[in-house]
Amino acid sequence: MNSTMEKTFYFIDNHTTKIQQEQENAYLESLLTTTENWLDGLIKPEAGASKEDIRKALQLAVLKGMKEHVQPHHQMTPDALGLLVGYLVELFVKKEQAVILDPAVGTGNLLLTVMNYLDGRLTGAGVELDDLLIRLASNAGNLIEQPITFYLQDALQPLLIDPVDVVVSDLPVGYYPDEETAGTYELKADEGMSFAHHLFIEQSLKHTAEGGYLFFIVPKALFESAQASQLHSFLKKHAHIQSVMELPESLFKNSAHAKGILVLQKKQEGVKAPKEVLLARVPNMSKPESMSKFFSQVTGWFKENKE
Repeated sequence: MNSTMEKTFYFIDNHTTKIQQEQENAYLESLLTTTENWLDGLIKPEAGASKEDIRKALQLAVLKGMKEHVQPHHQMTPDALGLLVGYLVELFVKKEQAVILDPAVGTGNLLLTVMNYLDGRLTGAGVELDDLLIRLASNAGNLIEQPITFYLQDALQPLLIDPVDVVVSDLPVGYYPDEETAGTYELKADEGMSFAHHLFIEQSLKHTAEGGYLFFIVPKALFESAQASQLHSFLKKHAHIQSVMELPESLFKNSAHAKGILVLQKKQEGVKAPKEVLLARVPNMSKPESMSKFFSQVTGWFKENKE
């Protein structure tokens, strides 16, 4: 129990708990102070922690804080899932230097996982409405030394972000309450409130360069909802669906909240749709043999359809 990552977590946790007791703050607010003190050089862990050690240690601390003060939209993307998205980004995106956006960045764990996976190849942007979460994300990005610009705003309002090469996002699921803003989207509901996750897909495509790729973690029943036909028509018009992957239910505490991965490529002149969409079921990620077969299937599809 003495790995560098664990030592880094204990360093973060001990300082955060001490601040929490002294100031009677919530754990996440105290964690923000800890990361600020670390960045200012007031405290320092033992040397030797890698970018991934620091990311994982911060992730554990954020998870501890979220258990204390649970809010429905404060859910962190599981580590194994972030690494799978990183693998897919590396497979599809061939640019040596690319710009990546997460329009629902939260505490930054998914974005940082992917950026660490392709270390040195990506410059990031993240959008988040929650002030505490984006400040935690910003401090994490600085501690891990990944180049990310953060925007504190509602990502479905107009964004002053140039088109990016890659989008990754664990989409917020539910209804979007601002019907006036939703009314400016093609994917607005005909009646009542629109699905936030549909609007996030449209906004992400709007801010992706032609030929760019988008990797969304989506509700398992995305294409079975009441507004699914509208989403199908929209995607047919603006993008090529590359893959729809079903994730193992074991990744999620409640099978009703099971998700999948949707991979899109924004349309570009001269870029064709794949001969066939990669439909795959991701196996239990803790079984190396099953994952090896899965990666072989994906690589085989890629050679047939993308090379």
